[in-house]
Amino acid sequence: MVDEQLSSRNIRDLRVLDAMKKVPRHAFVPKELETEAHRDMPLPIGCGQTISQPYIVALMAEALRIAPDARVLEIGTGSGYAAAVLAELGSDVVSLERHPVLAERARAILARLGIFRVHVHVADGTLGWPQGAPYDAISATASGPFVPPALLDQLALGGRLVIPIGPEPDRQDLLLVERTGPTEFAQTNICPVRFVPLVGASGWTDDGLS
Repeated sequence: MVDEQLSSRNIRDLRVLDAMKKVPRHAFVPKELETEAHRDMPLPIGCGQTISQPYIVALMAEALRIAPDARVLEIGTGSGYAAAVLAELGSDVVSLERHPVLAERARAILARLGIFRVHVHVADGTLGWPQGAPYDAISATASGPFVPPALLDQLALGGRLVIPIGPEPDRQDLLLVERTGPTEFAQTNICPVRFVPLVGASGWTDDGLS
């Protein structure tokens, strides 16, 4: 998976590639989909959510440039797979999930694998987790109509946020937002993507309308 789907598609960060090798994606998918786990595609995990394709997980992690001592916030725990990759790169990961059943399942998988630096909370991800702010890196695995202000507020100076943003729930661009000053941010468009909607106070409602 790493050699054929990541290295061959210009993922060059050796720490990211090593983290992707260490985290067993098959452990995070439903048992009936284990044979599909290492294909470069999203897979359903219940509650209308998916586990992201490996390339996108690696691309987002590479864009975040996570240092070994970084404090990381993830929006959208889902299966827990991306959070596990982020934990391999940083010191501590706070991961937020709005579906209690997915949060509980992710906690169980992470515990079974001995990954204890991921702290999963059931919460509205669009509001972030101010108790742990500021964060050196924030990764959002669901798409919103705009960048939630709370995530910008909780980003450390010099910190990096990767989030899919678009005017419709099924059409977005993956953005990199860097905090360059107390109220200054630089934005880079990485590539077109398609993520599940980011639902919450500063995102989409359940019916897909902001």
